[in-house]
Amino acid sequence: MTEEKIRRRVAYEAARLIYTQEETGYFQAKQKAARRIRGVGIHAGKLPGDGEIRKQIPAVVEAVESLKRDHALALKKISKKHSSKNASSTNEPIDRFRLYELLLFPLENIKEDPKTHPEGDVLYHSLQVFELARDALPYDEEFLLAALLHDVGKAIDSRDHVAAGLEALSGHITPRTAWLIEHHTEALSLRGGTLGARSRRRLEAGESFEELMLLAECDRQGRAVGRAVADVPEALAYIRGLAETCGE
Repeated sequence: MTEEKIRRRVAYEAARLIYTQEETGYFQAKQKAARRIRGVGIHAGKLPGDGEIRKQIPAVVEAVESLKRDHALALKKISKKHSSKNASSTNEPIDRFRLYELLLFPLENIKEDPKTHPEGDVLYHSLQVFELARDALPYDEEFLLAALLHDVGKAIDSRDHVAAGLEALSGHITPRTAWLIEHHTEALSLRGGTLGARSRRRLEAGESFEELMLLAECDRQGRAVGRAVADVPEALAYIRGLAETCGE
């Protein structure tokens, strides 16, 4: 990536941080944007100017509002699908990768508990988990999807994000991916030594138990401040490439 492209991406990300009120100051927004894109800070002299950031705000506004509209429409279609017996004949099919995108982007506005998630928002955490999962099992599409999508329900129902996420993804992920997402919080409890013996035996009987525990480890490690990650389009493009390689 050229320095000029990095500068533009930092300006856009800084504008988004200011627009969503994640940051209020230009300098802090630029530094946070730089860390997200580069993994490290950038010397102040190489950061985009405040004017460059202001020029990006109209594009950010349009992108955010468009995603909100598309996300609401997608969730409406999903709701109809689950409430209508004849949904398959009345609703147009949704491209699954577009659905993933629509479910992921709202996560950037969901803040994690800083005591357990110092990294910040749920989207940044999810992208970190994806990167760690890709390093571990780069050719396992189902596992990578579980890593990327495991917390999408937090933008729908924070009281039971696992069930909410699985409902939103129903029909658009495989049973194995669904199983990994369904049990990822139990796997975290197992790693922490707080899961009961009966529940442990039930998880251990699963064919993808090893991958489930790997997902839990990626989840645990995906909480770093300033780690460089792919953005949502890049992550989805990687997974789409795997699907196409397998002949989907």
